[in-house]
Amino acid sequence: MSVESRLLRSIRVQGQVCSGMGSPMYGELLARVADDVEAGGVFGAILAGHENSSGRMAFALRLLGGLHRLALEGRVAPLRRWYPSVGGRWNADAAWPDVVLAATEHADYLRDALDQPPQTNEVGRSAALIGGLLLLGRRFDAPVRLFEIGCSAGLNLRADQYRYRHSGGHWGPAGSPVIVDDAWRGPLPPPAELLIVERQGFDIAPLDATSSDGELTLLSYVWPDQQARLDRLRGAIDIARRVPAQLHRRNAIDAVADLDVATGTITVLWHSIMWQYLSAGEQETLGAEIDALGARATPEAPFAHLTLEPHRRTPEAAVEFAVRARCWPGADDRLLAVCSPHGPPVTWK
Repeated sequence: MSVESRLLRSIRVQGQVCSGMGSPMYGELLARVADDVEAGGVFGAILAGHENSSGRMAFALRLLGGLHRLALEGRVAPLRRWYPSVGGRWNADAAWPDVVLAATEHADYLRDALDQPPQTNEVGRSAALIGGLLLLGRRFDAPVRLFEIGCSAGLNLRADQYRYRHSGGHWGPAGSPVIVDDAWRGPLPPPAELLIVERQGFDIAPLDATSSDGELTLLSYVWPDQQARLDRLRGAIDIARRVPAQLHRRNAIDAVADLDVATGTITVLWHSIMWQYLSAGEQETLGAEIDALGARATPEAPFAHLTLEPHRRTPEAAVEFAVRARCWPGADDRLLAVCSPHGPPVTWK
């Protein structure tokens, strides 16, 4: 595989991103995977055919999700010595031979794992989404009908069931098994009460988080040395077992085309870190469907499109992860906050 391949560059960049976001394990592991790919090793063979794939397709994280699942399931016992998520202790030099052996023995499994986009259903992103919903609630003062596209297992549809702690206090039910620390900074969302009367999610491959297979899939995409994220996910799965949300196997375009507003409620459509997985044509079509839904909104039946997605303020600016809201009637577009791609801390504008 050429040293100039887009895939190889994206693996190295992803490793740097992981290191910068508090996962030294994945930073070191991806650096070694990249060297192996460049040298034509086992990972080069597994990733063959994806040399020109864009970094936005996250093949590095798909590969690592497959490896992590092998450790979580106990199918490769030596890996468990090195994965903190199952009680191991990471050591790059000592672990690498076991990683290579696992990849060699399970190459077909890891190659199949590349077909599955990462399904993190990152619960930390709820800090951004719920803050935006609180601001919308103050503006419209109505019960909420909540819909999510690219919902994965629908865990963020239960965002009001989590506890968010910040320097000024907290919001959310006491005793929640999901604690999001350092959730908010800056001018904080109002400490309002929210009434969510409907929760529905749409995904091309929705996961049942309450099943053992669904739970393993979700856990496999969390970086193994980030215990707080693992704890939040396990707590959110516990909440999912008792707070229902309807999940549908549908693509985003068809799902939005069938939505409508309802008098006496605010209809909210939200999504987080999913737009990049759509083609340019799909993005254009989905945007038109969202605009059409907004055009049907009235003062008695408002609609809001709430997003957490990568964003550039100018073409030359660095990418940031922005919380934005477009509200109808009026279609006004507001930047509410910026945050980490995993959510906290969310800095409100």
